[in-house]
Formats: sequence, structure tokens, C-alpha cells
Amino acid sequence: MTETTLTPTASFRADATTISVVALAHGTSHFFQLLLPPLFPWLATEFSLSFAQLGALASILYIVSALGQASSGFLVDRIGAQPVMMAGLTLFVGAALVGAMATGYEMLMLAAVLAGLGNSPFHPVDYSILNQRVSAARLGHAYSAHGITGSLGYATAAIVSVSIASAFSWRASLYVAAGWAVLVLIVVFTFRSAVTTPTHRVNAASSDAAARSTFGFLRLPIVWMCFAFFFVLTFASAAIQNFGTPAITQLTGLSITTAATALTGYLVFGAIGQIVGGFMASSMRFNPEQGITIALGTSMLLLLIAASGLVTGYALVVLVMLAGFGGGVSVPSRDLLIKRATPPGATGRVYGMVYSGLDAGLSVAAPLFGWLMDHGLPRGIFLGAAVAMLVTMALSWVVARNSAPAAAR
Repeated sequence: MTETTLTPTASFRADATTISVVALAHGTSHFFQLLLPPLFPWLATEFSLSFAQLGALASILYIVSALGQASSGFLVDRIGAQPVMMAGLTLFVGAALVGAMATGYEMLMLAAVLAGLGNSPFHPVDYSILNQRVSAARLGHAYSAHGITGSLGYATAAIVSVSIASAFSWRASLYVAAGWAVLVLIVVFTFRSAVTTPTHRVNAASSDAAARSTFGFLRLPIVWMCFAFFFVLTFASAAIQNFGTPAITQLTGLSITTAATALTGYLVFGAIGQIVGGFMASSMRFNPEQGITIALGTSMLLLLIAASGLVTGYALVVLVMLAGFGGGVSVPSRDLLIKRATPPGATGRVYGMVYSGLDAGLSVAAPLFGWLMDHGLPRGIFLGAAVAMLVTMALSWVVARNSAPAAAR
């Protein structure tokens, strides 16, 4: 494969600008992944919906995002990351406006489809930009900032959406979301030179097995191992983010607003954990799989206690909050693990396929955990998240063991 490359800049200012723009857009994409879930209590009342129907809305978003993410990586490699990023943000504006004007379940489904399409390009876009523009010495911290803003996007969606819906209406919350996406779109356009990436041209004479054809990378087992890693990992986040609040409400009797602070705390602690995880990944004292095991193992234990019934009330809220820290610590190690497993010259395509495992997992997990809530099993939310973390730890070692041959290609 031959490709036009950008020399990683050594300028702190240039790196900081690139990281900041990518981080802002990434946080916005996470905000829009939770465009509807924080509003589920209001939507259930407004349209007489069950938890299973509400979970299906999240499932629609993630199915569309998974399919779009797998294909958007090809687009990123062909036309560059910046225009694809702007297209995603434009779709977010449309999703929020359609949701705000919804008159029934069908329009909510359309809003979920548009949000899924908008979300689909962000992982191949973001990692293509960071891997190709940020200096190697700052890449671990770039992953950390990227992950932190993702968690903050989730946290902001949870607290802002609930607060605005409580004070005004759920429709007002969606109009505010649309306005935010417009502002971010303006920022990205203004600093577009900081997020421009090269395009790739396939050379048929290349000896790289992943680059001989457009779809050659799909024959690499490591790509599917990474996909499985993300598919399982997202069961934990799907459980907490979509149904953690109603589960805590049912288990403790606390108000929706109070229970929602557990999700906000989970995400904020996750963001703090990602700062620690960035230094862990950059220090190279731990291999990525070791960092993932230490971090997720801690969170798993906390969630098992939450599921056990040994604690209740505000103590349960605190346990869920603290569980977010370990999940956050694991994120930079997770991203470094995938970077090491990615064959050269296929960044957009591989990241698009691998990270579509996130959305594919969420699309399956959302209705599954919704079923548990409909059948009066709120403890299953925390138990399911813990089991997902355990399986993820095992898969991280499988990916690490098989990464060296892929990286050498």
C-alpha cells in the first residue's frame, strides 16, 4: 500500500489543538448515544411504552451505528476524517430535532436511526486523526483525553437531560441537544486543518496481506478477536447507562433524580480513571492486558457487591459510582491494545470494523437488560455488567497473545 502520510508534529500546540477538537467531537458523540435513554421515564409516560420498547430504541441506534461504523472506516480512508466528522455532527442535529418533535414511537425510532448514523463514523474518524497527527510521545495522553471526554459526554447527557426535562420538558432537553451539536459543528469547521488526515491508495503489488485488497483485512483473525473484545465489553456499559437509574430506583426507593446521580458519578469517576489510565498506558509499566485486568477486576468486584443485596440506599449509589473508576482506568490500555493489533495501512477500515463491536454489543445488550427490568430483576443489571467485565478481561489476553503477528505484517 502507498499512502500520503502526515509527519507527526512535535509541537505541543498543534498536538493540543488536534486532541482538543477530536475530544470535543467524541464527547458529543457519546452525548448523542444517550440522547434518549435519560428521558426514558418521560417517554414511557408520554407514549405508554414498556422498558422493552424503550430498550429497542437504544438497540436501533446501536444496530445502525454498528453497520455504519463498519463501512465508515472505508470512507475515512478514502476522503479523510474531517468531512466525515462534520457529516456525523450534522446528523446529530437532525436526530435531536426529530426527537423533539416526535408525536409517536415511529418518530422516536427515526430519531434513533439518525443518531446511530451520526455516531457511526466517530471511532474510525477519531483514531485515524489521533494516530496520524499526534506525536508518539503524547499518544497515550491523547487516548486518555479522548476517553475522558467520552465519559463526560455520557455524564453530561445524563445530568443535563434529566435536569432540563424535570425543569421544563423532555422536548426542551432535545432542542438543547440540537443546539449543542450546531456549536460543535462550528468549532470543527473553524479548526478543520487540525483534524485533516491523508487518504489511502491501495497498491496491488503490496506484500501486506491486509492491504492487497479493500477487504483483505477481514481475513485477519486478530480483527475478529478485537471485535469480540468490544462486543462483550459494551454489555457492562449498556447495563449501567441504559438501566442503572431505574434499577437503583426499584432497589432503593430513591427518586429518579437521585438515582440518576449514580450514573453521573459512574461516568465522572470513569473520566477521572482515564486520567490515571493515560499515565499507566504511557509509563509502559504494565502491558495493556495487565492494565485492563487490574482495572476491570476492581470494578467487577464492586458491581458484584451491588448485585448481592448486601448494600442498599445511598451505599448502593456510591458502589455504582466507584465502579466507574476501574472502567475508566482500562480505556487507554484498551485503545493501546487495539492499536498494537491493527495492521499498518488500514487504520480507518480496521478501527471501523473493530469498534463496530461496541455498537453491536450495545444493540444486543439493551433489549436484554430491558427484559430483565420488565421481569422485576433489577439486580441482574449489575450482575450482568460484572460478568461482562470478567469475559472482557479474558478476551484482552487472547487479543494480546495474537497481536504480535498482526503488528509485524
